[in-house]
Amino acid sequence: MSEPEPSPESIEPSEESEEQPERRYPSTIGGAFYIGILIATAFGIGIVYRSHDWRLGVRVVAGALLAAALLRLVLPQRDAGMLAVRSRVVDVGLLVVVGGALFFLSGSIPDQPT
Repeated sequence: MSEPEPSPESIEPSEESEEQPERRYPSTIGGAFYIGILIATAFGIGIVYRSHDWRLGVRVVAGALLAAALLRLVLPQRDAGMLAVRSRVVDVGLLVVVGGALFFLSGSIPDQPT
């Protein structure tokens, strides 16, 4: 016996006929800021690695984290990109705590004799 031919209603529409939302380039401004935060953090780690002034490098990393917190606070959810990992309150809170702790520790740890 031969298979009955499918009716037009049972055929799924092709992907070409479905309307897809227009993609924005760059997809989010938060993605561009995220790359900037990563570059600043890498720069701070490079300062720690290459120089004897580790405090400056740690402060650069702390500043990058605090900038990320500020950006996460002001950017809307759809534009936050990879800065949005959890809820806004949790993201901002964690970034402020870690950035503030690094900044505080970089200034409060006494110099060690070499």
